[in-house]
Amino acid sequence: MEWWRYFSKQPPNPVVFTVVAVLFIGFAAWRVWRTRPRLRALKQGIEGEKAVGQFLERLRQAGYQVFHDLIGVGFNVDHVLIGPAGVFTIETKTWSKPARGEARIRFDGEKISAAGREPERDAAVQARAQAGWLRGLLVESTGRNFEVFPVVVFAGWFIEQAEGSLRNMWVLEPKALPKFLAAAPQRLAPEEVNLASFHLARFIRANERDRAKP
Repeated sequence: MEWWRYFSKQPPNPVVFTVVAVLFIGFAAWRVWRTRPRLRALKQGIEGEKAVGQFLERLRQAGYQVFHDLIGVGFNVDHVLIGPAGVFTIETKTWSKPARGEARIRFDGEKISAAGREPERDAAVQARAQAGWLRGLLVESTGRNFEVFPVVVFAGWFIEQAEGSLRNMWVLEPKALPKFLAAAPQRLAPEEVNLASFHLARFIRANERDRAKP
């Protein structure tokens, strides 16, 4: 501004520059204020996913292999379990609880609603897509058809399931997952668990090498 004033031979005019500065500062402050809820949601999601991951690590004692943050094309799978009861994709949701009313999740077998409302992004559709992707990945890598079961966990919410809704997908509070796994029939022998885990670990290592390349 000083160089412009020097060459244009203009007298000092602090009023105009002050007004412009105030407008820019006000716009920047408004943008920061608008992004605060999103930043809080991102932080809450990261912390929730980390907490669920630490909880899932305990399942290794029950014969499960645990994988975290599996990267696909344009998406990621939060967690994968491979063990006696089969192969499971785990989608972690840390939705903010409503200011009023019950923090209740309802699953009718097709759709998930939170506090009586359907969210913009259907977590059930997302979970099923992740399971389908992992199934295809394992078929391509191993030549075996491993059934992959989708699971969505909601930390801190009360989960209400309609009768028969859990046949093709589980929607649970994280602490309920070990009980469901323990009650499930054994679908994989130890050698099948090792086979699927080996190929999935190899995919993860290859993916990490590709992302590390300049």
